[in-house]
Amino acid sequence: MLTYIGIGSNQGDALSNCRKAIQAIAADPRNRLVQCAPFYRTEPVGEKDQDWFINGVIALETSMPPRDLLHFLLTVEKSLGRFRRERWGPRIIDLDLLFYGNVISEDEELRIPHPRLHERRFVLVPLKDIAPDWEHPLLHQTIAEILGSLKKEEIVLPLPGADHLCSV
Repeated sequence: MLTYIGIGSNQGDALSNCRKAIQAIAADPRNRLVQCAPFYRTEPVGEKDQDWFINGVIALETSMPPRDLLHFLLTVEKSLGRFRRERWGPRIIDLDLLFYGNVISEDEELRIPHPRLHERRFVLVPLKDIAPDWEHPLLHQTIAEILGSLKKEEIVLPLPGADHLCSV
């Protein structure tokens, strides 16, 4: 199943943290990395008094069912040192399941598409780089259309030299 995963970090060597997460995800034999978006330097959302983030998105083919993929991503986060302390606070790594094909799940544990991705420029900009025509199964708009209509103006800056972080 084609999935899209958001990746972010703002602690330690954030770019290295993102690379390590991609390597860990791709190392699992149930996954095949399809494409990586360039990474961006982004201002924090919610809690502003913290370092800026490095954010990106990957496209991944996986044989894992959605709930297994979610648990796998949480395991990768934990293996890289993520401890969930506060919402919107600093994090060594953050992995978000954005889309799992066109599957819609709205239970408490698993919400896909990601419930706030359409409000987040830091997700939409790199997602548009690799999937501009992907249609959101609930909003029935492409990623390019959603990004084009977004009112929030959070700052998302290209990260020089970070456009080839994975080999596919």
